[in-house]
Amino acid sequence: MEFKDYYRILGVDKKADEKEIKRAYRKLARQYHPDKNPNNKAAEEKFKEINEAYEVLGTPENREKYDQLGSNFRQYQQMGGQPSGFDFSQWQTRPGTSYQTNINPEDLSSFSEFFSAIFGNMGQGGMGAQARSAPGRDIEHHVTISLEEAYHGTTRILQVDGERFTARIPAGAQTGSKLRLRGKGQKGPAGSGDLFLIIRVEPDKLFKREGINLKVEVSVDLLTAVLGGKASVPTLNGPVNLTIPAGTQGGRRFRLRGKGMPNPQAKGEYGDLLVHINISVPQQLSPAERQLYEQLAALRKTQ
Repeated sequence: MEFKDYYRILGVDKKADEKEIKRAYRKLARQYHPDKNPNNKAAEEKFKEINEAYEVLGTPENREKYDQLGSNFRQYQQMGGQPSGFDFSQWQTRPGTSYQTNINPEDLSSFSEFFSAIFGNMGQGGMGAQARSAPGRDIEHHVTISLEEAYHGTTRILQVDGERFTARIPAGAQTGSKLRLRGKGQKGPAGSGDLFLIIRVEPDKLFKREGINLKVEVSVDLLTAVLGGKASVPTLNGPVNLTIPAGTQGGRRFRLRGKGMPNPQAKGEYGDLLVHINISVPQQLSPAERQLYEQLAALRKTQ
């Protein structure tokens, strides 16, 4: 019986932590999933092999048992390949303990000879019983929303395993946000897994986002910059008036507090809107306007 290197199968180091192992498993499972590789026998076998590897490395107790066996596999073979050749009692499933598994019950018969010999005889609380009582797989689904939807919060209608439902995306979501919907994943013998919505916020043509703050550029005419006045500033909750002091220079920034994005970590708290001022210089002047500007230029030369 050949020793199966589950670390190599998942492409992770033996010192990898649980998050690294889970991340590697999910990536490979998506790549070789039968739904993405119809009528591909090689991909189907690879998918089963990946599931088998994660079934062991994804559970601390099973991984510990596997690691101990790995360094003593030759001794195991010399004893006829019987698990009784080792004292694995310390790794037996304890009463009242349960572990989440990640394969379907119908896949149990496709486990390798190595897996079945080592993990297939763990008693009533063993791997077979765990798999038969396991919930369905967790599912990831990517959702794209606009910046305005991220500001106000929004919904999406989704369908998983024939069930149609509305998912609510809270205000303040940003690219990379992960929303967990319990029980909305793949169905299993012991209930459904969870659905994870991975959020992507589309870039906005007007606003630039930096965390919970927003940036926007506003043009003011030359007279307003020189003499002072008001400028209309767009926000995601409607335009507001900004007082422009006399003598405002191009490139100056104003901070409008509370006009940025909602903070998802603190209800009722908002970031700021940073307003960058651009001076708009008239490109075409009427004869009367040109005469006035020339008079102004002559006046300033005499000062």
